[in-house]
Amino acid sequence: MDVVGLTGGIAAGKSTVARRLAELGAVVIDADALAREAVAPASPGLAAIAERFGDQLVLPDGSLDRAALGRIVFADDDARQQLNAIVHPEVRRLYADAVADARARDPRAVIVYDVPLLAEARAADEFGTIVVVDAPGEVRIERLVTVRGMDRADASNRVAAQISDAERRAMADVVIDSSGSMEETVAQSDALWRRLLAERDSG
Repeated sequence: MDVVGLTGGIAAGKSTVARRLAELGAVVIDADALAREAVAPASPGLAAIAERFGDQLVLPDGSLDRAALGRIVFADDDARQQLNAIVHPEVRRLYADAVADARARDPRAVIVYDVPLLAEARAADEFGTIVVVDAPGEVRIERLVTVRGMDRADASNRVAAQISDAERRAMADVVIDSSGSMEETVAQSDALWRRLLAERDSG
């Protein structure tokens, strides 16, 4: 079966759903982990960043100085686009390798790609099913403040900077409403798992 795309806005509860699907037996590929791997010490991605933005971005231990890079790219749209041109192809390569590896291990595996910026960075038609984890903006802001200790203004800005909830829902095949309790979110994840298994077995 095709890869399942799992997405959601910041603090929507996507990680809870991904963790539950992994517990149930899904192979979960984490886009954030791939992005870190793409710029790991001695990686081609890090070498390309150093070449474009300067060797000072490589710390003495060989790792990327993320804070310094952030100061460069968030103040300059062109620099951010150049960074994306380095990192995104590398992430796509790592993703393709991870999918191929999962399928080689188990041709019947249910593979879930946990990708925060699916709508912004990936084509929806890459995935057989798109699952959106959804909670109102105010709920997500409150979670960022109470759970992550973020300043309320910063939390509001983070939520506002992402695409709208309506845009995200419009691309969904399945919406998981995570505005309630953890137990309710897990129950919806379990129902999703049953659906995915049924689709796989009927295919």
